[in-house]
Amino acid sequence: MMDRWERVDEIIDRVEQILLVALLSFMILIAFFQIVLRNIFATGLTWGDPLVRNLVLWIGFIGATLATREGKHISIDVVSRWLSPRGKNFVTLMTHLFSFLVCCLLTYAASKFIKNEIQMGSVTFSGIPSWIPEIILPITFGLMAFRFGLRSLKSLSMIMKIGTTRDQKGMT
Repeated sequence: MMDRWERVDEIIDRVEQILLVALLSFMILIAFFQIVLRNIFATGLTWGDPLVRNLVLWIGFIGATLATREGKHISIDVVSRWLSPRGKNFVTLMTHLFSFLVCCLLTYAASKFIKNEIQMGSVTFSGIPSWIPEIILPITFGLMAFRFGLRSLKSLSMIMKIGTTRDQKGMT
């Protein structure tokens, strides 16, 4: 069962990496084009700067989901130096569960935000509804919650495995 979810996570990871490269390349191209238009032709694309700002938002949030997958988020590792392997896994489990809950709450809040944006009917550049570029918020918080949930399950399985191994050693 866990292998299936990990395969899903790998597929999402590949899509995120491709999307990240494509969006970053497109953002650099638009920014470069804007600079050339401004400095040489004293003009620019009216939608260029807002698009680049939205691309920065997308790139940042997709990068956060990738950091979650790779375990590269900022963490403080002071206590675990003095803990047993089971204690370290327990602290890791608590950290991942807390992160999972926070990401679930942020997914809910971002979804409500998008719902409000849809009801307000506000638009961004080129008449595009503002909720469309902002949809990345609930999507990425949801992905981070998914990944922290997976990490929680892995930590729990490690705790159970260590406990089972220790119990089996005690019986022999």
